[in-house]
Amino acid sequence: MITIQSKGTIYTFEEPIVMGIINATPDSFYTGSLHESMDAILEKVSSWCRYGMKVLDIGGQSTRPGSVRIGMQEEADRVTPVIEAIHTSFPELLISIDTYQAGVARAAVQAGAHMVNDVSAGEMDQTMIPTVSDMRVPYLLMHMQGTPETMQKQPMYTDVTVEVIRWLADKIETCTQAGIHDIWVDPGFGFGKTAEHNFTLLRQLNAFSILQKPVVAGLSRKSMICKTLGILPADALNGTTVLNTIALLHGAHILRVHDVKEACEAVQLVKALGKNPMVL
Repeated sequence: MITIQSKGTIYTFEEPIVMGIINATPDSFYTGSLHESMDAILEKVSSWCRYGMKVLDIGGQSTRPGSVRIGMQEEADRVTPVIEAIHTSFPELLISIDTYQAGVARAAVQAGAHMVNDVSAGEMDQTMIPTVSDMRVPYLLMHMQGTPETMQKQPMYTDVTVEVIRWLADKIETCTQAGIHDIWVDPGFGFGKTAEHNFTLLRQLNAFSILQKPVVAGLSRKSMICKTLGILPADALNGTTVLNTIALLHGAHILRVHDVKEACEAVQLVKALGKNPMVL
């Protein structure tokens, strides 16, 4: 069972959950996640809720390899209207803000977001962890070697799983000491890792149970699928579903995805199989 508290509300999940992705950015690596209007976003969120999505992750800055970062105000201006509209239309939906800038995180929470998803786990903005602690919202820590601009330039590990777990364990300790107690962890597939590193992490995902935190798998349309199959992100839905299923069977608690319907179906089928990864 996953239980987190945000803004005085307790959220409890008894089976793996799906976190849908909304990109309020013009330069996502996957063009299928871009939207032309607020009405289109709200329509998509409505259908995702019907499929069974429990968390919505909204980002205003691309973190694809080689992406160029934008300023805090521009990022905040992209995400806050989207968060406000979704929170107004779907007040029961748990909303996450995907940002590594503390000022954006604060603006997003004020607009209606309930938790912070930081791809740098506080490394790219030293005020992020104190800010999350002050706002008393859950924090999703992701491992990334380097920065979005540099992370895919010859990433190297001696033992990728051991090193990522140790790094996350240190971050959990830092966050706990800062007063953050609702923490999720993400191994960071595709963030400073080769395809080989990514598949090793997926194969050994059960090892992350040692952290005693819910584990997020962000495999959706990633390059490890595209490079292995020789396809583009637009053609990677089937590969994503295969890897999401493997992640569930290896202990993932949350699937972060562009394609909610297929991910929810994977959760239900794994549940019917009798596998229960929801043991922390």
